[in-house]
Amino acid sequence: MAENQRAAKVPVEGKRNILITSALPYVNNVPHLGNIIGCVLSADVYARYCRLRGYNVLYICGTDEYGTPIVTRALEQNCSPKQIADKYHAIHKEVYDWFDISFDKFGRTSSPEQTEICQSIFQKIFDNKWISERTMEQLYCDTCERFLCDRLVEGTCPTPECEYGSARGDQCDKCGKLLNPTELKNPRCKVCEKSPRLRDTDHLFLELPLFKDKLEKYVNEMSVVGSWSQNAIQTTNARLRDGLERRCITRDLKWGVPVPHEKYSNKVFYVWFDAPIGYISITACYTHDWEKWWKNPENVELYQFMGKDNVFFHTVIFPSTLLGTGENWTLMKTISVTEYLKYESGKFSKSDGIGVFGNDVKDTNIPVEVWRYYLLINRPEVSDTDFTWPDLQAKLNNELLNNLGNFVNRVLSFIAKPEGEGYNSTVPAVPEDVSGDSHDPTKKLADKVSAYLDQYIEAMEKVKLKQGLKIAMSISGEGNAYLQETAFWRLYKENRSLCSLVIKTAAGIVYLLACLLEPFMPSFTLEVFKQLNLSVEVHLSLSDDKGDVDRVRRPWDILSAGHKIGTPKPLFRELKDEELEGYKNKFAGSQADRIIRAEAEAENVAEQLKKTEVSDSKGKRKQSDGAKNKAAAEQDITITRLDIRVGLIKKAEKHPDADSLYIEEIDVGEEQTRTVVSGLVKYIPVDQLQNRKVCVLCNLKPATMRGIKSQAMVLAASNDDHTKVELVEPPSSACVGERITFPGHEGKPDELLNPKKKIWETLQTELHTNEELVACYKNVPLTTSAGVCKVLSITGSIR
Repeated sequence: MAENQRAAKVPVEGKRNILITSALPYVNNVPHLGNIIGCVLSADVYARYCRLRGYNVLYICGTDEYGTPIVTRALEQNCSPKQIADKYHAIHKEVYDWFDISFDKFGRTSSPEQTEICQSIFQKIFDNKWISERTMEQLYCDTCERFLCDRLVEGTCPTPECEYGSARGDQCDKCGKLLNPTELKNPRCKVCEKSPRLRDTDHLFLELPLFKDKLEKYVNEMSVVGSWSQNAIQTTNARLRDGLERRCITRDLKWGVPVPHEKYSNKVFYVWFDAPIGYISITACYTHDWEKWWKNPENVELYQFMGKDNVFFHTVIFPSTLLGTGENWTLMKTISVTEYLKYESGKFSKSDGIGVFGNDVKDTNIPVEVWRYYLLINRPEVSDTDFTWPDLQAKLNNELLNNLGNFVNRVLSFIAKPEGEGYNSTVPAVPEDVSGDSHDPTKKLADKVSAYLDQYIEAMEKVKLKQGLKIAMSISGEGNAYLQETAFWRLYKENRSLCSLVIKTAAGIVYLLACLLEPFMPSFTLEVFKQLNLSVEVHLSLSDDKGDVDRVRRPWDILSAGHKIGTPKPLFRELKDEELEGYKNKFAGSQADRIIRAEAEAENVAEQLKKTEVSDSKGKRKQSDGAKNKAAAEQDITITRLDIRVGLIKKAEKHPDADSLYIEEIDVGEEQTRTVVSGLVKYIPVDQLQNRKVCVLCNLKPATMRGIKSQAMVLAASNDDHTKVELVEPPSSACVGERITFPGHEGKPDELLNPKKKIWETLQTELHTNEELVACYKNVPLTTSAGVCKVLSITGSIR
């Protein structure tokens, strides 16, 4: 998140000037993944897309630092609200830095600019008589000598079937009901635990009913022009239909923007009155010319991103506030709203510490581009979605590694091969007698890519971010299919001219993918451009003005012949089952549970060390004989520990939620068939799997892949560059369910392989097919009662 260190941007006449804000994260805790996708990450994607298109963009955000939750947290930690705000502002900034969020300015609402602008807006509304005064009853603590705002009160929930004894003044955490402090039974002051009393106090109210006509006109017009997300329209219209009520905008607190009125000088503004004004004040911290952005509706388009719980404040409260000044403010054109991201079918909770938090992801070995991709491909645009660890694994391994990463690496690695095997790291020239327009597979690919490009731009312009990402990934899938159809490795030997066209075209698709995916995975794009030996600053653009969009419609013309690429290397790493289990266990329960669990595990390890160590005659430590024998047995990894059987595929079909996966029902000689998920879609047509005998590894630990539990693995062989895969097949007369043996190796298989011992991974390196196309472990064939197991044509490794 490198804030722009150059001269501050201002709107430019004749260009699209886009002002982007994401809901200001509250600084009483660490942001979790639901917070991140709900506001800052979604806004970042759109800001990056707009820059890619050559628009003049300003992306503003910052921490929301006033309100009772911070006061409450400060009281709990015996410090000042400012110290809490300082602490969590730094944590938030560090998290967003790690997530590559490209703010132009990340500020704070506790700035002098916030006080000045907030008070100025209030004064204009007050002068225009949109503010009223009302007396209301509020709980007052005589011991603390102050009125108690909602979170400074606790008591018994008034809901008869609940009656939770520690309900807050704003909400009951047990039944979820929204409350007012005066509704609580047996209320008590959160600070001194004494019972408060009701007392009259005067407050200021924003007269929302008076804004109804102006507000409805704005909403009806802008929701259409700005293509508001459906959940924003529904929430806003429901509020307008039910009737607007006057809204209290002051609080009896010291921490906040002081009310500039002599009678109310001991009060501050309610956080939801002043927080949206923070977008304006943070812009003022970025540039003295902030009014050129915020008072320029003719030349500036305002796009705002948030979760669904913030909609009312941005479609009703904030525009009413600005309309009430009578000035020519830049009002929101487009609002993009997410539903909730849930954690393992439960709810992310900052207060309870449940879920994966921004500071947690830095402690995993999973790169930032994977986290960004997963959150965005699961972006809860129309309904709540679940974060699950198996789904993260499936999307990384199948979509990023096997689809996107595989395509890029195949193309660049082939170009990098020495002359006689490849192109010696040079983008090849295409002879004049070969043309992309006349080569049918290449022309079809270009037509598909051109259509996808139009769809991508249309989706992104309408802020349909998930759709835009899926379209970009579809181009990667088309690239893989193109490589398979053209069989470039064979063309290189048989028709070098045509191979040069195919590889130059594929390299252009690599470049295009890096461009289209930059808003979603900027670190991926940086690495691809590094491997292409290109400068991101010079080359990365989809600007209409430069003609870049038209240029990429002819992918064979994107990269210049003779261009030297960099050094290719894999872009993604597989997430293995044992790693997955580790993450699931690590992040199970609340953060408090994790601390207790970690301490218990540490004590257990210490106890085990004591039991397995004894002193020898010289006083040195050594392992007991029992421990030695156990360790020796665990280290003895032999091929007989694998339970490989003859299986019969009874049924095979495409996975409903994964384009690259099949679901197979396989008879392995048991009472029930086993469900197996295989990544064979790109290599073997589904009709060729039906009623086919295969070799099945039956004692792997089951793994869930895109919601389907896979109970075994089908063995297949692949060539060196993984462009071709074939099934390892037993003889047709082999008995279904019989165990495949290795002559000269005797022993019983494990009931279930321990993934932590990497038994399969160790043995798999010695499994291969020889020149006779026989499947072997080292030099020993996989053998059945009817003969050895073979493949059709590949000499390579078995996986």
